[in-house]
Amino acid sequence: MTCLKSAKEKIFSGKRLERDEILALYEENDLLYLAEAARRVKIAKTGKKIFYTVNRHINLTNICTANCPLCAFQCQSGENRAFTLEIADVEKILLDAAQIKDISEIHIVSSLHPTKNFNYYVDVVKVVKKILPNVGINAFTPVEIVNFSKISGKNLYEVLKELIQAGVTSLAGGGAEIFSDRVRKIICPRKCSADEWLEVMKTAHKLGLKTNASMMYGHIETIEERIDHLLKLRDLQDETGGFMAMILFPFHPENTELGKKFNLRRVGAWEDLKMLAISRLALDNFEHFKAFWVMLSLPIAQIALNFGADDLDGTIGEEKIIHAAGAKSSTKITREMLKKIISEANFIPVERDSFYRPIMLK
Repeated sequence: MTCLKSAKEKIFSGKRLERDEILALYEENDLLYLAEAARRVKIAKTGKKIFYTVNRHINLTNICTANCPLCAFQCQSGENRAFTLEIADVEKILLDAAQIKDISEIHIVSSLHPTKNFNYYVDVVKVVKKILPNVGINAFTPVEIVNFSKISGKNLYEVLKELIQAGVTSLAGGGAEIFSDRVRKIICPRKCSADEWLEVMKTAHKLGLKTNASMMYGHIETIEERIDHLLKLRDLQDETGGFMAMILFPFHPENTELGKKFNLRRVGAWEDLKMLAISRLALDNFEHFKAFWVMLSLPIAQIALNFGADDLDGTIGEEKIIHAAGAKSSTKITREMLKKIISEANFIPVERDSFYRPIMLK
């Protein structure tokens, strides 16, 4: 039996796919088949529901010591576009966010700032908790957690414990990029390693902290490296069950050193939808998949709802990292527009909190 035939038989019977079978599905390039299969898996898990949240993203700074070739957001202190939010700046943003009806989540990510100490980040979380005591605080990636450990002298457990005590309710899933040492040496050599990223998540899950997961594709990685990345996430999810959602990030090469060096172009919608469907089929132990509309654009995100996605993320309000790399999407959207997009695709919109619990609107 060929790998492709066994893959399709396993999908039909609900059995787990192996590496060669996932690769065979990718190489067949039958987008309509992948859509049907991924949609069937999604409906088995969450029915016709498509989730969204009313949230606000906050990027604390773009001054970063990592200097990753993949990133257009980062800069050095003293550059004209450099910024760092102080606690008073964060307070102002939060007071504005508090005016948003039924806001349920604050999402915070930053960079590896050269002088801010760990207490600054803890204080940021505390001010969110003070001004918006009932929202979920989805904050910081494993890359940042590893950095916090280094600058504080605390181990991962101690760092995460302190952030939880301050008010963090879940970890962001960014910074994973691709779990290939070969690739990471080129695209993000000063970031934490793949093993460190996974260890942060494993530690967080042991502490009861739910997290998201991610993969960035469409740069210099191979298809095999993408699949190996998915399988490492699947293995950790088997062990801990702590991942809530998977997010796929297409690489935006504009304004990046990596894009210029390798003459990269943004992959097309075909690849976006194909990778989403493949990931839904490979990650059989993940409940939720985001069609992150800021990365994909709203039209592609809407189509992605028929390729295995069951979440459009949220209203966002601000996003600087992806837009620095050339994303042309808006940075904010209303709850009404999200509901309209979902309903047009013949799904049922469900407003959620950080943990996918439905919110009953007043």
